[in-house]
Amino acid sequence: MGQFLLVDSKKLDGFEGLHQAVHGSHVDVMQLGRGRLRGTLSHIGIGEFSLSIGTFNVGMRTQRVSSDDKLIIGMLLAAEDRVAHWSFDMQLNDVLVIPPLLDHDGVFHGASAYAAMRFDLAEVESLFGGEARLSDPETWRSRGHFRADIESGAIASRRLVRIMSHLRTRAGSLTPSTADFWKRSIVECMAANVMSSLPPDDIGWLPSARRLIRKVEEYLDEAGTRPVHVSEICAALSVSRRTLHRAFQEVFGLGPVSFLRHKRLCAVHSILRESAPGSTTVSAVAMQQGFYELGRFSQYYFAMFGERPSQTLGIMTSLAGGADIVRA
Repeated sequence: MGQFLLVDSKKLDGFEGLHQAVHGSHVDVMQLGRGRLRGTLSHIGIGEFSLSIGTFNVGMRTQRVSSDDKLIIGMLLAAEDRVAHWSFDMQLNDVLVIPPLLDHDGVFHGASAYAAMRFDLAEVESLFGGEARLSDPETWRSRGHFRADIESGAIASRRLVRIMSHLRTRAGSLTPSTADFWKRSIVECMAANVMSSLPPDDIGWLPSARRLIRKVEEYLDEAGTRPVHVSEICAALSVSRRTLHRAFQEVFGLGPVSFLRHKRLCAVHSILRESAPGSTTVSAVAMQQGFYELGRFSQYYFAMFGERPSQTLGIMTSLAGGADIVRA
């Protein structure tokens, strides 16, 4: 993955800013609509993986030349008028696949917003591990268009924007130890929209649920305190999300995502309890454990432990004060 970590955001003042519409790839652009182009462009870079989110207020023509050797997977976040890529008419939250070394041609007929992630095709097996179709590099060698489910597509798009927003305002949360978790969280948003348009894949034998859970917990123990994304587990154990979900439901009565969230909540609780007064903050610990929606994190935390995270952090302060009284 490398050590390159980047969070960058800027306002656009003219169509020329969209030459860098996808971080790491040059895009030829031509303004179609009338008026001064205004918009925003934000990038997250994790090694050679990047996520770019852009908005603009007038129609645009975009082209990528075939010299780019990276895979680009994009999502349409908003559009006031027709959007077409090649011969694909895009609807909101649809996913577009631009394979390596392939020319791309897109037309936005009005104000729009998009998200695009760019990475090496060699990462596909790891990022989509456990999903037979998506983890096969051949799936991504042809241009493609995936129609998003209306409800789940909107949820995935909002989640993607929130991840960008939180990392943009809290760039310090993107550290080498958490980078893989954030990368997988980004990929999952687009993967969810791709998978919703594919037929179910129930091929494969379901191993003993408890044996699979034991392997998962051994993997989590080896990972230590860093946050682990469910797609990382699927890739490491060569198991699909559906198989993993069935096993967790059988053993715990909840899915793997909920289980991992509970585990991260417990990690936050332990860190807060053991932290010296003034040495950290609730938001810093939460972000280190992969919680980017701090309001929702607080709700999860209170429901889990019956106290606010600030109260847990205050326990050490109270204990320290009590020790001072005893010494006095």
